[in-house]
Amino acid sequence: MNPVLLITGASRGIGAATAILAAQQGWAVAVNYASNAQAADRVVTRIQNAGGKAFAVQADVGDEAQIMRMFAEVDDKLGRISGLVNSAGVVDMTAKVDAQSWDRWERMMRINILGSMACAREAVRRMSTLHGGTGGSIVNLSSAATRLGGAGQYVDYATAKGAIDAFTIGLAKEVAAEGIRVNAVRPGLIDTEIHASGGLPNRARDLAHLIPMQRAGTAEEVAQAIVWLLSDASSYTTMSLMDISGGR
Repeated sequence: MNPVLLITGASRGIGAATAILAAQQGWAVAVNYASNAQAADRVVTRIQNAGGKAFAVQADVGDEAQIMRMFAEVDDKLGRISGLVNSAGVVDMTAKVDAQSWDRWERMMRINILGSMACAREAVRRMSTLHGGTGGSIVNLSSAATRLGGAGQYVDYATAKGAIDAFTIGLAKEVAAEGIRVNAVRPGLIDTEIHASGGLPNRARDLAHLIPMQRAGTAEEVAQAIVWLLSDASSYTTMSLMDISGGR
């Protein structure tokens, strides 16, 4: 029987790449999306055409009620999960802190922090040996921005991802004896669609010269690390913050 994996924000970018790779390695994948059903369906179709098992599940992770509905749907269609990837996240148009609004901050923190925390909570309720589970692995998507700060562009995003680092460390310690490993990956400059939503569609290519490896990374390269952290190959790895940043 295939182990069950839920990936939030899996209709594009790193989430989609992780879904495809995880399915290739035997996971049954719940492909979460917020609004782009066609993109999610393309990921599911690609997995199914390769012989894998997947289905798309809509939910805005910035809304607790939708998160609860999503987990119930995954329970019903695939069974108890043993893997969670908190990949859903948002940026905003580049701006200095003195030009950022309360509404922007509230959206940034609600989706990037509260959504990941709520999804992890629901995963623990299913995975923990204290709750009748058999253990599992949670991988959070942080960012190299936690080290760099995002000055002049998105300090609020870097702040949210800094919270994810702290949450990863705390939760990892909390559930280590309950059969659950919790880690985070901190991608650097990765060539995905998220830069366009911040108003800089060419950002990855324009800043590649700042990377010691002289290129942006790919979603597939980040997915390789995530799937390793999900797997038994990383059975003694928890509380890790893994930089995938080309040396930056």
